[in-house]
Amino acid sequence: MYSMLSGLAVIEASSFVASPSAGLYCAQFGAEVIRVDQIGGGPDYRRWPVTAENNSLYWENLNRAKKSVALDLSRGEGREILVDLIRATGQLITNFPAEGFLSHETLAQGRADLVTVRVMGWADGSPALDYTVNNAVGYPMMTGEGPEPVNHVLPAWDLLSGAYAAFALLAAIQRRTATGEGAEVRIPLSDVAIGTVANLGGIAEVLYNGENRPRLGNAIYGLFGRDFVTRDGQRTMVVVVTPRQWAKLVATLNLSDAIATVEAQRGVSFARDDGLRFTHRDALYPLFEAAIAARDQADLAAAFDAAGIVHSAYRTMLDAAHDPRLVSNNPIFSPSTANPSGFAYPAAGAFGSIPQLDRQPSQPAPRNGQHTEAVLADYLNLSSGTIARLIDAGIAGTSP
Repeated sequence: MYSMLSGLAVIEASSFVASPSAGLYCAQFGAEVIRVDQIGGGPDYRRWPVTAENNSLYWENLNRAKKSVALDLSRGEGREILVDLIRATGQLITNFPAEGFLSHETLAQGRADLVTVRVMGWADGSPALDYTVNNAVGYPMMTGEGPEPVNHVLPAWDLLSGAYAAFALLAAIQRRTATGEGAEVRIPLSDVAIGTVANLGGIAEVLYNGENRPRLGNAIYGLFGRDFVTRDGQRTMVVVVTPRQWAKLVATLNLSDAIATVEAQRGVSFARDDGLRFTHRDALYPLFEAAIAARDQADLAAAFDAAGIVHSAYRTMLDAAHDPRLVSNNPIFSPSTANPSGFAYPAAGAFGSIPQLDRQPSQPAPRNGQHTEAVLADYLNLSSGTIARLIDAGIAGTSP
């Protein structure tokens, strides 16, 4: 946690991954992010993974450092309170539909300089999820080796959209500071996905070649990079991105003479050309397979580390959770004991580190409705009697 965005209040009305992660990133840099949900929790409040008591570890970690207001959003008075909170703060992150009571046009009628960042599925308002968008842009047909598509488990487009939404919020606020004008920024997952494909050269590539890229399994397109198996049966990934790394890899595995033979036979030099190493992988891979298969993982890893070669053994997520370099000795993590689930574990804070500032410990997620009374009093100036009436009427909720 850092305090770089202290003084900025943001209402977040959202669920699932993309929109909540945008609020999370803002909260981790010091913004007061107030998440507003239905009383009892929104549609993602019990999303897996969950504890034995059905507390969502997913929700708990995507909503750290936020405040929680619970309202009955099925009722007009509950919706009016949410609208009032948005207008009072002037900032909204949401993945609610573009039309309806949270449309920017409706909200801006009471706050002309309102900044709204809206995460969407498709630009036309059609629903979509990360995994359907991923299918639409073609990545599952590029992974694996056989005829069947291979889905990945990482919600990449949700996470990119969330990060982009946080950036867009600050960009729109910067514009408002300069001009006094509010704005709505719409961020469809489909546009983030296809735009990223284009930024990486994918659209140009398939149009230029007139065909799709071949499926390569665990090999990296255009580079020397692939998984290999060591003598003791450990699978490790080796990747070369610079001439120096290539030279060190060849020397470490004592393959200089063998590589020179291939170069002479094919009339090429692999010293400085990534593309040639990839093109001639049919001749190179067997040499590296044999050299790596002759050494144990620990010995090989030590030699690679000493030479500055990029590599990593394949591990499980449980292995990663117990890795001091990744977790216990990593300053982005801090112990978290006040979690709604009751389970204590290391919790991530801001991914970026700022050497000039002291990092504050990661904060827990709120319980549903934990801050309802304080937020309604602070931002809407409601009296304790009015708040009590809203709670008694079931329009506002508080945590047990």
